[in-house]
Amino acid sequence: MASRLSSSTVDTQISASSEPFEIPKITKFKIGLCQLTVTSNKNDNVAHAQKLIKAAAKQGASLVMLPETWNCPYSTDYFEEFAEDFDDKDGSLSFAMLSEVALGNGITIIGGSMPERRKNQLHNTCCVFGPDGNLKAKHSKMHLFDINLPGDISFKESDTFTAGDQPTIVDTDVGRIGIGICHDLRFPELAMLYQARGAHLICYPGAFNMSTGELLWELEQRARQYCQMRRLRSVLFLSANLYVLIFHFQNPGQLITREALPLEKQRRGDVYRLVDVHQQKPWKYKNFDTYECVEGWLV
Repeated sequence: MASRLSSSTVDTQISASSEPFEIPKITKFKIGLCQLTVTSNKNDNVAHAQKLIKAAAKQGASLVMLPETWNCPYSTDYFEEFAEDFDDKDGSLSFAMLSEVALGNGITIIGGSMPERRKNQLHNTCCVFGPDGNLKAKHSKMHLFDINLPGDISFKESDTFTAGDQPTIVDTDVGRIGIGICHDLRFPELAMLYQARGAHLICYPGAFNMSTGELLWELEQRARQYCQMRRLRSVLFLSANLYVLIFHFQNPGQLITREALPLEKQRRGDVYRLVDVHQQKPWKYKNFDTYECVEGWLV
């Protein structure tokens, strides 16, 4: 089995990634987005995901991403049963597979998300593995999906999962990546925070339902792309499961638009500010334990 880092080491790496990071000298690279039909058989799900990751690597992908809860049906009936303690080497089948296949193929894996058991709580967690098979970062879904549309869908992710309270940025061979999971996409403040920390890519593994997914999924990706990112950042939005959409942030038309409409210069920092509360740095940023809006005239 590939070696793995302790939780304390991972936390240190995440903190370090807030420092300036030189963009890797890569002109282009391939990304593999793996879609799979999830069943109630965990072993089958793990084997299927492993096969898809290897196929993507064989076709030249250096960054591979899985969907949200790829090893488990997206249902509160299964989260507890399928959850893994990632510190338990013998009981974490899904975690171990991702580590081994990353090492065996020399790739970076954005491991979708898996139910994680941690300190008597369950989290919806994305694990990022480097080409050496080591765990580089973990992101626990911060914005839990609770919805009630009478006659259509009623679901409360918060009945089972505990929300994460840490934004996650990780430095990889292909650039600095910010991580979100599905419903995290709906909150522009998180994307803005990642922009402020120098993210080159933002990855949102997702499993949108059909009630709101078709209406909002592409719209929200475009909103995060065009409204939050700096003109000179190269940003990819990756999603897997319901749709596979990749938006390249920059093209000549967008460069002209950013020059003609310089939103960063037009922001009213004297009226409002956004603060990264983990670093206590004001910036142009509703989960108030992670970021907060501040009215400038009150500060």
